[in-house]
Amino acid sequence: MKGVNVRNAKPVAEPNRSQQAMSTDVPIPLARTPLFDLGMSLKARMTGFSGWEMPVQYSGITHEHQVVRSSAGMFDISHMGKFVLTGDRVVEQLQTLVPSDLSRLQPGQAQYTVLLNPQAGIVDDLIFYYQGLNESGHQRWFAIVNAGTTLKDKTWLLEHLDQSRLTFQDISPTHVLLAVQGPEAVKQLQPFVQEDLTPIPAFGHLEGTVLGQPGFLARTGYTGEDGFEVMVEPAIGVELWRSLLDAGVTPCGLGARDTLRLEAAMALYGQDIDDTTTPLEAGLGWLVHLDSKGDFIGRSVLEQQKQTGVQRRLVGLQMQGRNIARHGYRVFYEGQPVGEVTSGTQSPTLGTAIGLAYVPTALSKPGQVLDVEIRGKLYPATVVKKPFYRRAS
Repeated sequence: MKGVNVRNAKPVAEPNRSQQAMSTDVPIPLARTPLFDLGMSLKARMTGFSGWEMPVQYSGITHEHQVVRSSAGMFDISHMGKFVLTGDRVVEQLQTLVPSDLSRLQPGQAQYTVLLNPQAGIVDDLIFYYQGLNESGHQRWFAIVNAGTTLKDKTWLLEHLDQSRLTFQDISPTHVLLAVQGPEAVKQLQPFVQEDLTPIPAFGHLEGTVLGQPGFLARTGYTGEDGFEVMVEPAIGVELWRSLLDAGVTPCGLGARDTLRLEAAMALYGQDIDDTTTPLEAGLGWLVHLDSKGDFIGRSVLEQQKQTGVQRRLVGLQMQGRNIARHGYRVFYEGQPVGEVTSGTQSPTLGTAIGLAYVPTALSKPGQVLDVEIRGKLYPATVVKKPFYRRAS
């Protein structure tokens, strides 16, 4: 991958810690990112997440959330999986694994999409970045996947790609990934990047120079705000974190990342979407390009769902009172259970309790009143349009 040094990167995937834990009584230590010590020095509260010891908060979830909505915050997301694919006609192989038409991408463009199983269930959601052709005339692609599914995704991709026609590199352990998010994200990040970030569009990316060294920068994020995700080698990542901190950028943890993404109605893999949910059920129909591409895994199921309609949909819920609908809480209609909350929180921006839930399609229209079971009692909630929050353009 041009710009970021991957020559010494070894294809070391995140260990499947749950399987290891089943085979021994000895606790499996949590992995730590290269920025762990910086988080500890700031007295971050740590938590276990997908096999990693990560900051859940620094100055407080609500404060960090509000900072990202009003100015700029930064997140250590180095735990996420990072793959590089290089070869001849890579896009032709990727096209068979996702419902989105990746052939439309030009160099410097990216596509959020999903890997599908034969039942059109979501193996994972991820972003593919097309970087163009290298010096040998081969396509270069980059992918960022969820931390908890890094090994799963790597295995799935290698099983379905012709490895004789491409090179697959897992650079997850060798690179830091930072997210700088908020209305002032570009202003705060620009002093440390040689290239002008202003003209880069949403889901655009470039291989640039960060603190004098090669780096990869993408105008993507998981907060509903403007911002960049920056991938660099560890030493540069540490220096960039310190530089941003000195410039006044607020460090943020996974707690604020979760409340921010939920307000923006961005799905969390393993809760809102998984191997049993299809993109049409999950409200991700905009990722499904049946008319512009050929066959792909799960296509027949999606074609059938397009024709007959889905039986359930992921909807946004707004509680009518102060009670919070949490993950796993049951949803009722006329006293009968009809679904389950997948994510829920108290929205710092809106001041109300919000959530996502799968309910029958007949009950999915905005304005529909349902009930959520909380500690044995039913509390009313209204189906509302997603996202709950949309930033001003």
